[in-house]
Amino acid sequence: MYMKLKRCIDFMLSLIGFIILLPIYIILTITIKLDSKGPVLFKQKRVGINKTHFNMLKFRTMRIDTPKDTPTHLLEDPEQYITKMGKFLRKTSLDELPQILNIIAGQMSIIGPRPALWNQYDLVDERDKYGANNVPPGLTGWAQINGRDELSIEVKAKLDGEYVQKISFSMDVKCFFGTIVSVVKSDGVVEGGTGVTKTDEAASSKESISR
Repeated sequence: MYMKLKRCIDFMLSLIGFIILLPIYIILTITIKLDSKGPVLFKQKRVGINKTHFNMLKFRTMRIDTPKDTPTHLLEDPEQYITKMGKFLRKTSLDELPQILNIIAGQMSIIGPRPALWNQYDLVDERDKYGANNVPPGLTGWAQINGRDELSIEVKAKLDGEYVQKISFSMDVKCFFGTIVSVVKSDGVVEGGTGVTKTDEAASSKESISR
């Protein structure tokens, strides 16, 4: 029963959010076009509910010659592909805003497991153990407020499973406001998507100073 209500909430909030954020969309669109060549939006095939595929939307943060369908952390020297505007968009999570359109279309939910790349078979298989592929993927979720980019596949899938077990209005509210806190604090964000977290960077700086 809650899943039907959840869909109604997703649609209404996303539609309202899109209208309110329209000026920001326009500003980011102009800035991205001025910063680098290529389309404003980036489409990527992702895994949806029941392991169906859909094209997830993001603001483009990388050059158009970046290898396709490869997670950023698996690229050799990924910094060379990320645009100047892209670094800002990733750090602030503003690159995720176009997914509001995916939510309006019913391909995603506001809260749920983050959609895996179509070729992230290890993550998809791990989520199968917890039934996490049987709910709509989300813009944000339980795993995102409990580690985000720092999490291993096993831990991420387990947290996604916890969300599925506890899915409810109160759980979604907790994830929603937890995401706001995480974004403001940039918790668990990998710098530039290159595999170095702020925590790691700080530890490295301290080590250098002590030498």
